[in-house]
Amino acid sequence: MKKGIAIISSIVCILVGLLFGLILLCIIDPADSISLGFSPLILSGLSTAFDPNWIAAGTNLMKLGQEIANAMPIIMTGLSVAFAFKMGLFNIGAAGQYTLGAFGALYCALVLKCPWYVCLLAATLLGAIWGMLPGLLKAYLNINEVISCIMLNWIGLYGVNTIMCSNDKMFNSSQAKAYQVGVVNKSALIPDSIFGWNISETFNYAATNTGIIFAVVIAIIILIVLNKTTFGYELKACGYNKDAAKYAGINDKRNIILAMVISGALAGFGAGLFYLSGTVQWNPLDSTALPAAGFDGITVALLGLVNPIGCIFSGLFISHISVGGTMMQQSIFPSEISQLITGLIVYLCAFSPIMQEKLTKLFEAHKKIKHDVNKEEK
Repeated sequence: MKKGIAIISSIVCILVGLLFGLILLCIIDPADSISLGFSPLILSGLSTAFDPNWIAAGTNLMKLGQEIANAMPIIMTGLSVAFAFKMGLFNIGAAGQYTLGAFGALYCALVLKCPWYVCLLAATLLGAIWGMLPGLLKAYLNINEVISCIMLNWIGLYGVNTIMCSNDKMFNSSQAKAYQVGVVNKSALIPDSIFGWNISETFNYAATNTGIIFAVVIAIIILIVLNKTTFGYELKACGYNKDAAKYAGINDKRNIILAMVISGALAGFGAGLFYLSGTVQWNPLDSTALPAAGFDGITVALLGLVNPIGCIFSGLFISHISVGGTMMQQSIFPSEISQLITGLIVYLCAFSPIMQEKLTKLFEAHKKIKHDVNKEEK
């Protein structure tokens, strides 16, 4: 019952956020708010999937493919944040871990000419190392992970940009842009087909590949680890009450470090999935802000109720809304409205415990009334 109420509270948050977006669109342009604003925002890539004439008309599923491609990294950063939450830690450093993961993947792809699976492993390893640092500081010096993560985010960003700018195999200084993985080393591209099914051709979007399958499989593995293993039990026990867990013989320091290592590895893996698609580049001259995927992971984790499977659906939803924002009539409605709606949903998620409490009382009152009625009838 508690899980059902939690899911209902998340759905309510989404609906209220969408309602606010509709009101805002009506204020901007009442006449076209539905047809040119809200409908494209809500339907997004699904508008072609549900169109019975899309095959006959030659319409492709490119927008839907774009949603899937954009969801890959934020599902992974969502898992990263959610995993740390289970330990009672707030991993706001997913952006920095994601940055180091991107560097590891691109260095192995462009400089070392490694195949894609080695590049993914390097991205995961560097993300894990960057996640381990705030874990060590928290475990042995009791330094708040939020502070250390924020500092490491910027150290990682400018460190990566500096190294890439000075490496002529990663950055073309004459053209002021990074080299493309697909041009330099095609073996580093994540496969876009599985069991004879070419995913990128189906959606006519090159960045859509088997990465989404990796993300789903890893989410399932994380779910099993948390719910079916001793390690997962210890993590959650430390998250609920670190002192009680320590009294029970659980090594809290080890679990803090391991939680942050795994959390960083997940974020780094997400960056590898994204930058090894062959359609995006990390340009150190343009990348002066932390990657949005790192902070979108917080949104995904909260909306997904800090549940690995919930992160899959919330990641797809956030990507769906983001792509939908680009499909609105840009001359009338700015695409940033999708970000505003997402931000509002996250804000409402902060009130989710209050909403769950109210819904629980409502269900209990309804159950009591029903029980009393049945008792009187008997």
